[in-house]
Amino acid sequence: MFVSSLAFAQEGSNWQNFRGNKSLTGEASVNLPKSLKLLWTYKTEDAIKSSAVIHNGIVYIGSNDGFVYAIDNGKLKWKYQTPTSIEAPPLFIDNLIIVSSLEGIVYALDTSSGKLKWEYSTDGQISGAANWFVSPDGKGKRVIVGSYDFFLHCIDFNSGKGIWKYETDNYINGTPSVSDKTTIFGGCDGFVYLLDLNMGTLAGKIEIGTYMAASAAIEKGKAYFGNYDGKFYCADLSSKNIVWTYNGTAPFISSPAIAGDRVVIGSRDKHIYCFEKSTGKLLWKFRTRGSVDSSPVISKNIVVVGSGDGRLYMIDLKTGQEVWSYEIGKPIISSPAVTNDMVVVGSMDGSVYAFGVK
Repeated sequence: MFVSSLAFAQEGSNWQNFRGNKSLTGEASVNLPKSLKLLWTYKTEDAIKSSAVIHNGIVYIGSNDGFVYAIDNGKLKWKYQTPTSIEAPPLFIDNLIIVSSLEGIVYALDTSSGKLKWEYSTDGQISGAANWFVSPDGKGKRVIVGSYDFFLHCIDFNSGKGIWKYETDNYINGTPSVSDKTTIFGGCDGFVYLLDLNMGTLAGKIEIGTYMAASAAIEKGKAYFGNYDGKFYCADLSSKNIVWTYNGTAPFISSPAIAGDRVVIGSRDKHIYCFEKSTGKLLWKFRTRGSVDSSPVISKNIVVVGSGDGRLYMIDLKTGQEVWSYEIGKPIISSPAVTNDMVVVGSMDGSVYAFGVK
């Protein structure tokens, strides 16, 4: 367990969404120590691209072996088998785990037993996590998820029945982000879409020229996202205009994290980049030894991120200097989940790693 200040940061006790919240900002309210110790590992039967969610100390994660796992302090609580790989991160809502497979099926599993409550089928693979919102018309919770069938699907949380779906012109890769009554997402057709959540109707779209493989982070009416050409954008959601652009050298597969006046993202050019949020000015970049497809998490003044070089890093948000690292040895595509008690990440070696203070 983390000690001292970590014990009092109750708002950081759970990590229930991919990127920590519905706006996908990748920010944790936790004061991380200067170094972490390995608390436990759990081995699955194949590589892990999925990212973990955490509720009351239980870790939920998918594996390419086709199972969804619930892990309690390094020991299996339950696992649920699906026919194909689970690359998408799970979502925790109201004692259900919502998780999707490469077969294109969304599963709702009871968190205590792992039993199936409902499933919903799309016509293409699902690589990104589901998100959720409360219906603006007062009819309850909804789940939204993108599929390679070109559609963004909206599903009733209680019944698993489809409410609406919106068709784009190509695959949808990432997780849709939610802000107020709007969802923002991109895909392989070169556009970022803004949809009205109530009816699933188009509220606007922004042309970005090529694939968007990851997700947008939203804060204060601005969306931040990268594309496959190596461009990183800040867009104003009211005007649908690009505020600033950074022209990088390699694809952005990572999703950004936002905290204070800074936004941080990983690149396939082996660097983690930190920009001034308002202007796009490059404040620092940190070089790893491999591609950075893992999405960073900002926890107070620390950036936590994995790399294709097989290391988990903690980097000082202000200076861009390495604070701590741990060599797992196999590439880390999974994004960290950060709570008071644990930093959890999956690896391509098929294991889940939990770090903390012993």
